[in-house]
This record gives sequence, C-alpha cells and structure tokens, in this order.
Amino acid sequence: MHRRHLLNLILASAALAFPFSVSATQIRNARLWRSDDKLRLVLDLSGPVQYKTFSLSAPERLIIDLSGASLSGDFSQLALNNTVIRSIRSGHYGQGDTRIVLDLSSPVQLNSFLLPPQDGQGHRLVLDLKTAAPMQMAPAPVRETVADKAHPKRDIIVVVDPGHGGKDPGAVGAKGEREKDVVLSIAQLLAKRLKREKGFDVKLVRNDDFFVPLRKRVEIARKHNADMFISVHADAAPRLTASGASVYCLSEGGATSATARFMAQRENGADLLGATSLLNLKDKDPMLAGVILDMSMNATIAASLQLGSTVLGSLAGITTLHQKRVEQAGFAVLKSPDVPSILVETGFISNARDSQRLVTARHQQAVADGLFEGLQRYFQKNPPLNSYMAWQQEQKKGQV
Repeated sequence: MHRRHLLNLILASAALAFPFSVSATQIRNARLWRSDDKLRLVLDLSGPVQYKTFSLSAPERLIIDLSGASLSGDFSQLALNNTVIRSIRSGHYGQGDTRIVLDLSSPVQLNSFLLPPQDGQGHRLVLDLKTAAPMQMAPAPVRETVADKAHPKRDIIVVVDPGHGGKDPGAVGAKGEREKDVVLSIAQLLAKRLKREKGFDVKLVRNDDFFVPLRKRVEIARKHNADMFISVHADAAPRLTASGASVYCLSEGGATSATARFMAQRENGADLLGATSLLNLKDKDPMLAGVILDMSMNATIAASLQLGSTVLGSLAGITTLHQKRVEQAGFAVLKSPDVPSILVETGFISNARDSQRLVTARHQQAVADGLFEGLQRYFQKNPPLNSYMAWQQEQKKGQV
C-alpha cells in the first residue's frame, strides 16, 4: 500500500480509537520547508503544549512527545522525497498524550522551539533538522592537515553590536522593559552560536551594560577588519500597533519609508558620522577621493542589501515581519564604507505583544538562531577571499 495512504489510515484509526476531551490541544496541521542547510517541520497547534524530544539509533529515529495533545490533521501532504525524513508515524500513549516518530535516513542535529499566536497564526511547534556531518575515513584528516598548512583559511569576522547601553536605555516598554537589555541578550546568544561554528570569529561591541558612541561602534568594526557588521535593536515606533521584525541598510539618498526615516533619526540623534573620515583618503585629490568613496559605498550597500534580504528571510519563519523587504535610511551606525552592515529591529518593544515575546529566553534564542542562519546562508553564497568557507567550497568543486 502507498505510504501516504497507509499513514492516513493509521492516523484516522488512532483518532477514532482514542477520543479526547474538547480541552485537549489539537495538532491541526504540519508544514515543511527546505533550505540549503536544514529542514524545518512546523506543527500547527490549537493551543499551548508541553513537549519533549529524544533520538534513537539503529535505525535512526527522532521522537516528539506532546503532553495532553491529540492529532486532528495528518502528514500526508508533506513532500518527504529527497529529505532526511523517510516517513512519519504517530500514535497515542499514556493519559491523552501523542507521540510522533520521524524515521530518518541519517542522524540529525535538532533545534526545536514553541511560538505563540501571532500575525493570524496560532500556536506552533518548530523543529529544525540539520543533517549531521558524516564521519570521514581515516586518511581524510591527513590530507586536510596538509591542506591546512598550505592555505590560510582565515575566519569570517562578524562584529555584533547590541544597540544602546549604559546611560542610553534605548526604547522602554509599557512594563519597564528596556531595549538595551533585550538586545544585549540576543547579541550574546548570537555570538555564542557563531563561536561554535568552524570558520567564524565574532566580536561584540559591548558585552555588558555600558554606552558606546555610534562613531566608536563603526571604528570597532573596522579595527577588527570585519567581514560584516550587524547592529541589533528592539525599538519603539510612533504607533503602538506597529509590530514585527525589520532589517535596515544604509541609504545615501532618502529613506525608503516614513518608518525607516523615523528609526534613523531616533538612532542617530546628534552623533552623526562622516564616512569620508573612515577611508584613508587624506592624501588623495578631493575629486578622486569622492569617486573612491562613492564606489566603495555603492558596493558595500549592494552587499548589505543582499545580506539583509537573506537575514530577513531567516527571521520570517520565527517572528512576524514589519516589512517584507529590506528598508534603507541614513543610519550613522551603518556608515562604514567598506564593511557590509545591517541594522536588525527584532521587534518593537513599544508593542505589548512584541515586548512580551522579546523578554523571554526562548524567543531570544530563536531570534539569535534565525540571525545566525541568515548570516551563514549569505556567506555560503558570498565567501570572503581566503576564508575557511571559501576554501571548503574550493575543495567541494575539486571533488566533483
């Protein structure tokens, strides 16, 4: 019998054989997304749920146990071909609990988290499956050691800037939530994730509650020869109903929206920055210096827009978006002429719903993971010269 038809019969019989009270949380639907480095399975729920996961080997399986939940939908619509998931089974056990079993073709690394209702969607359980790297044969480390000596394979340097700090609390929520605290937590989580990934190095503009002027933040990025600069914020908006995440890049012209203009004015304050001073152009003819600066800024802004678009796409599965495109405005903190730079508004702390999520550890971790995935995807497509990631791609091409 076809696997999907069999699964439908199993799910239907399980639902009939084990009736539940109307108060049980329903697993209504399942959705699947694929990207270059992971598979995302989302379970749509009728309400909050408690869950746990664990793995089994020989054969490889991932088990998800949901307490007090029943299955009202099925998984038959999921396209499992060419994924690490071979099949999905489910059943009821205990006192009204549901167990879902993912039969896998190989081991995976799991990152799972719950999302509350937002933007017209209900409760969700998100399961990110990343295929574990296969074990290499014995001679492989020897060949890699030789290559290591022959190639510099430098780390990609990411400078993470938690906005505000110290005497500058940033935006303040209705219950006293402070932007500077929220963004420091998210930035630290992002830094930890980057440090765990081979081929990346990370520098934090601040790792505690102190103030750093905008000019100094840009100088820190250039001092460390950063390959990219990301400034993390959770601002306020004129309208309390404004919600969701946004990504901003520098604009040499006007702002792309009234919100972008407002955000830039709010962040810049009186600490504006002239980009000319950041390039070593003092000994150049003024006209030549202007041409060099324009060329550098245009190339950097183009790279920043590409980076911002990738990061925005990663955040889309984690939180609502205030804008579905990268916005531009004259942010002083982004005015490094030779470092791709983005400013990420992780949400509006002035919005009650956003603020409630932004202060929770689980949501902060989910946002940090989303930012990391966006950065990683960007550099996989645009590996810096002489970096470990560029070397990896050269090795893959040589094996084809």
